[in-house]
Order: sequence, then structure tokens, then C-alpha cells
Amino acid sequence: WQLANAYGAFGTVTRERIEIVVEGTTDEDPDAATWHEYAFKGKPGDLRRIPRQFAPYHLRLDWLMWFLPLGHALEDWFTGFLVKLLEADPPVLRLLAADPFAGTRPPWVRAVSYRYRFTTHAEFRRSGARWSRDRRREVIGPVALRRPGRTDR
Repeated sequence: WQLANAYGAFGTVTRERIEIVVEGTTDEDPDAATWHEYAFKGKPGDLRRIPRQFAPYHLRLDWLMWFLPLGHALEDWFTGFLVKLLEADPPVLRLLAADPFAGTRPPWVRAVSYRYRFTTHAEFRRSGARWSRDRRREVIGPVALRRPGRTDR
């Protein structure tokens, strides 16, 4: 009966919600850049957005992103995903809720982790935000496609 033990693939869930946020920039210098987030359909993202329900559908990309904070940020599929963002690949961009670059190629992308939590009632009334987040660390620093004659990163 396994009444006292975890059962199934998700018998336990992490106590913190760590999310990987993918950002890009059109600036040539990543160290002095203004970064813009790619929006996912089922991830928290915008702090004011109400969490959405997608059942019975399965947002495969968003689901894969859930596993990254568990220690798999350098998986092959994620590296390929970042390359496709740098190429502004239309089929990949359609998997997202919003492309901050409207289909143009950003010279740089990176991945940053944040800890998310729901706001308290008082925080929501004050700010209108449904989520609160604090930045944790840069998971993957600025990366770019190789270009002839380019010697940086």
C-alpha cells in the first residue's frame, strides 16, 4: 500500500521554486547590457501574471525547464535551445509566450536563476504582483554565436 512512503515519479516536490529565466540582449557588450526576458507560456515570468491552467495540454518546453534547477542546466537540449534563440528560429520562438526581440537575432543570451514565491495578501494589495522573486545566480553566462573575426567569449 505504501501509505507512509513517497510513490510515483513525483513523490516529493522541492520546498523552493527555483526558476531558470532566459534573457537576451541586443547590446554588443554583455557586461554593460540591458537584458530582456523570454516569456514562457506556463512559467511564472511576469510577476503580475496569474498562474495559468493548461490541462489537458502539456507544455513540453516549460516542463523541461522545470528540471533545470534540479542540476541539469547544461543538458544538450538546453544548449540547443539557447542556440535556436540566438538564431531567432521561428519554430522555437513559437513555443514561447513572447519574444522580446520580435523575431530578430539577439547577439547574446544567458540563463539566470531566481527563487519565486507567491506574494502575501498585503504584498499583492500594495504592488499588484502575484509573484515575488529574488535573483540567485547566473547559471549560464552570456553566450553568443561564433562570428568570423570575433575573438571575445
